[in-house]
Amino acid sequence: MESDCRIPVACCRPRVLVLHALFWGLVSLRVFGAGLLSEERTPVKQVVAPCWLLEDFVVTTECLQCNAFQATSWSSCRLTGYVERVNCTRSNRDEYKSCRSAVMEEHLFWKFEAAMLALMAVLAVVVVVRQRWLDRLASEKVRRQIESI
Repeated sequence: MESDCRIPVACCRPRVLVLHALFWGLVSLRVFGAGLLSEERTPVKQVVAPCWLLEDFVVTTECLQCNAFQATSWSSCRLTGYVERVNCTRSNRDEYKSCRSAVMEEHLFWKFEAAMLALMAVLAVVVVVRQRWLDRLASEKVRRQIESI
């Protein structure tokens, strides 16, 4: 009678379980320790929310790519490299808001497509090589069985 357990027997050995517990304990210690250390080091800053988060706004300048100076000095340029100028209606203030450009999105899309195509080609080669290897093993096994008769 076969067991319904789908966990391989090798995974249930005490040594493997201890190694898993040790590994995941170290990983969680590293992750949570880094989080605790980063919270202690960063001073608390009072950040004023931009007006476009709190009120309605009108886009006055469409999404444009930041130049080198803007990319280093403006916080809104650091996120995407593109920025648009908005005018908040209630406070009548002009501010810059980070945006996502259609050109940038298209570039990222084609980059993703190329990466997936390359991954597909590599994995197809791996599958073919593995299938040939398994076929060779099977034919050797059959040859040995025939020779033993």
